[in-house]
Parts: sequence; structure tokens; C-alpha cells
Amino acid sequence: MASVCFYFQVHQPFRLRRFSIFDRGTDYFDERGNRALVERIAERCYLPANAVLMELLRRHEGRFRVAFSLTGVILEQFERYAPRVLESFQRLAQTGGVEFLAETYYHSLAFLYSREEFFEQIRLHRARIERLFGQTPTVFRNTELIYNNELARAVAGLGYRVVLCEGADHILGYRSPTYLYTPPRLPDVKLLLKNYRMSDDIAFRFSDRAWSEYPLTADKFAEWIHRINGHGHVVNLFLDYETFGEHQWAETGIFEFLRYLPRAVLRYPEDDFKTPSECARAYEASGEYDVPHMISWADVERDLSAWLGNAMQANALHELYRLEPAIKQAGDEKLLDDWRKLQTSDHFYYMCTKHFADGTVHKYFNPYDTPYDAFINFMNVLDNLRGRLGRAAPQPEDSAARATPAA
Repeated sequence: MASVCFYFQVHQPFRLRRFSIFDRGTDYFDERGNRALVERIAERCYLPANAVLMELLRRHEGRFRVAFSLTGVILEQFERYAPRVLESFQRLAQTGGVEFLAETYYHSLAFLYSREEFFEQIRLHRARIERLFGQTPTVFRNTELIYNNELARAVAGLGYRVVLCEGADHILGYRSPTYLYTPPRLPDVKLLLKNYRMSDDIAFRFSDRAWSEYPLTADKFAEWIHRINGHGHVVNLFLDYETFGEHQWAETGIFEFLRYLPRAVLRYPEDDFKTPSECARAYEASGEYDVPHMISWADVERDLSAWLGNAMQANALHELYRLEPAIKQAGDEKLLDDWRKLQTSDHFYYMCTKHFADGTVHKYFNPYDTPYDAFINFMNVLDNLRGRLGRAAPQPEDSAARATPAA
């Protein structure tokens, strides 16, 4: 049996407005621009794609299943700018055919810098999913599928027994992402690995007329899925939801592909659709997936270089997280929320200086002309926030550094 596991990432950051070092305001975020962008994507992607999914869930009467990870920051924007989108997700939840996953509320890199903040953001996200959709997530995916063995141990401590991550070739070796795996020394935790080749066939190559497999039809893709019978159990298609209608425009036929794919897959009696938790219940792990160093689903390297590849990014992140103790001691909820919105990984992605194969990916949805503009703007905002913190509570002294004896 080959089970298709569809998981869609739904996320947009609160993008910053242009902020001068001389600016004394505290409204850091581009309200007009964020509203316009969310409304645009809603019309192109979220509303039509959700309508197609609702049609499919009803037509196939439980045989079609999907999963979503919606960040806390996109849910806030839906409530503020596009309530129809939120309502459409809630209707999908009511069908019983949709699973909602756990992640960090602010789509942050907190796992790399602060476990306390990481755990708190997971709790905040879980509470919002429970309130809006009536589900308690049991499957975890970290921001941008950033993962290593230690992350598996950390979230297992919170009770998560299924984790999504990248099927990285340099980790898998001869093995296939069509099987489930376990982290080292965590036999009760199952890992579902993104099948990046088949996912990217939809996300990036679908409309590429130079691609040898163009055009990609539902029947052709369903045949590829069927071929894994005897060579695996799952086809994990992990995609940005904006693939449908935004990255791949409606004119490419992407909605028709989505509309007809379930019927094409289900023509094969051995094949079906399952959510991540259903895959974990249905199939045993086939071995260990040992990831001592961080991997992600970004770019050709599948590492952290999209967010930590240069000194600007490293400096911005260090300066942001070193404020954590004082921010939390200040007791100012608005200050805390602003600080957390600055943690969203996109702010650091915009500072990336990588080019060539990854260049167009880094430009999409990027409001800045250059990575240096992104860095300067972010640091201007951070400097302003640091000033607010100084007025709200005493700045924390770098006591650790002062207490360290000279070498």
C-alpha cells in the first residue's frame, strides 16, 4: 500500500515597515502592506484552494485526507485582515478529514537560541489551534522543518510522538523517504520524511515547460505514487500552501491538478490518503534516522545557511535573543509580542546573501531590494525596541561577560 500524506504549510510574517534610526514610533509592522498581501494571497490561493479541498473531502467521503500547519502569526492576520479565510479553514476542520499540526507560534528559530521560549511558543500555538479548530495537535513540525536528534528529544518531552522533517539525501544515503524512521534511542517516536523530489515536482516544476516531465497530469503523478508499492509505505508531499494559485498561478492548471489527483490516486485499490498521525499508526518504522547536525527543507544545502549563513543574520539573531530575560521581566505584553514577532524566521531569510540556484526563492515575497536593506531596517527596529525596554525596566547587564576571568 502507498499512502499519500499531504501536509501544507500556511504562513506569512508580519513584515516590518520602513523604519529609520530617527523614527520614534513603536508601530513596527507594515499594516497596510501586510493587509494587502494577505488579501491578495487569500483571493489567489487560500479561498480557492480551500474550496477545492472542501469539494474533495465531501466527494470522497473520508478517503481523502490532508494536514495543515498554520502559524500563529498567519492566524492573527486571518482574524484581522481575512476572516473569510479563517472561516473556510474552520469549515474544513469540521469535516473530520483535516489534521492540524503543532509548531512554534511565531514561526521562529527559538529552538536554536532558547528552549524556554521554544516550549512557550509551542504551548501558545497549541492553545490557539484548540480554540479555533477544536483539535489538540499530536504531530510536531518545526519552523522550516529545522530538525536534529536533540529536537526530537525535546518535543518528545512535550508528548509529541510524531515529527516531520526533511528527507535529506546525505542522511538517508541509499534509503528512501517512503518509509518511516525513528530518532536514535527514541523508539516510540516516528519520523515522517519529506519526499522532496515529488513535492518539488508540484511546488517548483509544475509549470516549467523546459522540464522533461512537463506537463504534469494527475494521472501521471498518481502512477508515480503507485510505483512505490513494494518500495515503501508513504509519499510525504510537504508543500507551502501558496503553491496553489500564488507560486503556481491558476492559469497553469494547478487547481485542476489538485482537483483530479485524489480520483487518480484512488483508482488504485492499494493506494490511499492518510494524515501524518494516521501514517504513524498504520506503519512501523524501518530503521533509525540519525541527524546529529541541523537540517531543514530550505535550498539545495538543506541546512541553516538560509537564516544563519552570514554575519548580519548571526548578529541580528544574537542581539534579539539576548534581550529575552529583560523582555520577560518587564511585564509589558505589547513589548513581549513585538519582540516575539521579530523572531519570525522570514526577517532573517530576507538578509540571506545566497544566490544562483536559490536566488529566486529568496526573492519571493521579499519586501527589500537587498539583504543589507533588510538587516539595517531590522536593526533600526530592534534598537527602538531596546529603548522601549530600557524605559520599561532596567537593561540587563552583561554580568556573565563581566564575571568571566581574563584568559
